[in-house]
Amino acid sequence: RLLEIMGIPVYLSDVEAKRIIHEDLCLRGELCALVGDDLFAGGTLNRAMLSAYLFADAGHAEKVNRLVHPLVKTDFRRWVSAPRNKAMKMVAIESAILIEAGFRSEVDVLVAVCAPREVRLQRAMRRDGASKEAIERRIEAQLSDEERTGQADYVIENDGKLPLLPQVMDLIASVSEKYRYLCPPNP
Repeated sequence: RLLEIMGIPVYLSDVEAKRIIHEDLCLRGELCALVGDDLFAGGTLNRAMLSAYLFADAGHAEKVNRLVHPLVKTDFRRWVSAPRNKAMKMVAIESAILIEAGFRSEVDVLVAVCAPREVRLQRAMRRDGASKEAIERRIEAQLSDEERTGQADYVIENDGKLPLLPQVMDLIASVSEKYRYLCPPNP
């Protein structure tokens, strides 16, 4: 949100993945073949059914991801190339599973946003209305903080204690200085 407030366009991969799943009829058919014909009963995605399938077996998530992630990557590339974004000095992508989804090569700079596990659990439960167990399964399916921060160029602490704005301002200043080809100086 802070990047958007500061005028930096942000591609929200989870939001866009949901849009693609709803719009792409071929993908919907492939997902129904995997999960079941009732996945889109009534014309909308049965999120509980998809979630149950995804977390029933690690191989299930891999099958779904092989269908969805390439379409999201193509959509992200299209989004970046859109005239309004192409004219920007910097754009961002928000993704909980950017590394796992194979998007690392799509970005110049990887920023990991970290928070203690309990803080993440409470935030996700509040945001999604999901049970603690469901959120824990999601967290377990993702890279650990150590794995993610080990691959990150920058780390932002979102623990509710450290102020976010100074961290984000430092990030933007550092990226602007270090990656001048991304952010050429204003005349």
